[in-house]
Amino acid sequence: MIMKVFDPTAYGPKIAPLLTPAGLPELGPGSPNRSALTALAALTPESLFPLLSDRSMALGCISGLYLLHDFLDESHRISQDLSTTTGSCWHAIMHRREPDPTNSKYWWREVGKHPVFEELAIDAKELGLRLRSDHWSPFDFIDLCEKHRGTGSEEEMLLQRVQRREWELLFDWCFRRAIGTD
Repeated sequence: MIMKVFDPTAYGPKIAPLLTPAGLPELGPGSPNRSALTALAALTPESLFPLLSDRSMALGCISGLYLLHDFLDESHRISQDLSTTTGSCWHAIMHRREPDPTNSKYWWREVGKHPVFEELAIDAKELGLRLRSDHWSPFDFIDLCEKHRGTGSEEEMLLQRVQRREWELLFDWCFRRAIGTD
C-alpha cells in the first residue's frame, strides 16, 4: 500500500498556511513558532468550519495546530477538556513531547485503540519503522522516542517522520468529522 500524501491545500485557505512549519516536529517540546501565534490565537471552531458538524473534532484540529507549532501548553489546555478518545490522543501526544512518558502512557490507555492506528502502523512501516507486530503500539513508540530523543541519529529522524505522519492522520481524522464528511 502506498502512503497517501498529506496535502495542506485540502484543508482550506484558513488552515493551509498553518500546515507548513519548517522541518519535522521535535520529539521533545521544540521551540514555539511565535510567527504563527496570532493566527492560532484567532482560531475558533466556528471561524474554521462555517458548516460545523462536530465541535469537539474542530477543537481537536485547533489543539493539533498548536501542537504542530510547538505551543504545548495551548494544545494541552484544549485537549485536556475534550472528553473523547481523539482528545485523549492529542493529550497523549502532547505529554509524549513534553516529555512526560508516564503521563502520555496514561492517556494512551484512556484512548485504547483509535481508528487511525491501523493506517499509522502501515505508514510507519512504509517509512521504515520496525514494529514488533502488525499493530500500532503508542507505548512502544513512546519508549523509542525516549531512547532516541536528542541523539541527532537516523533513528531520531525516522521517529520524527513517523510522529509527523501520526499528526497528519489524526488531524485529517478530526477535520473530516468536524465538517461531517465521515
